Amino acid sequence: MIRPRNDINAVKAQIRRFRDRPVRVHVNLGRNKCADFTGRLTGIYPALFTVRPDDAAYRGKTAWSYAEILCGSVQVRPAAAMPPRA
Repeated sequence: MIRPRNDINAVKAQIRRFRDRPVRVHVNLGRNKCADFTGRLTGIYPALFTVRPDDAAYRGKTAWSYAEILCGSVQVRPAAAMPPRA
């Protein structure tokens, strides 16, 4: 599938809009495995961003690079905008 044209600066601007807001994160872990969780986008750095999960027991990865969004392995949306996956 051909993805729409984006660049790192557009992804960074999109992530900056979500700072300190509730977000829903969908992560493709490979081999038909996915992780979905809600949290708050807490840190925005030059090469990556961090999300603090609402669930204190969450043991997965909570920091991602902007390139992971470009390649489609991570999706970050406002908490109300992303429907739950079945």
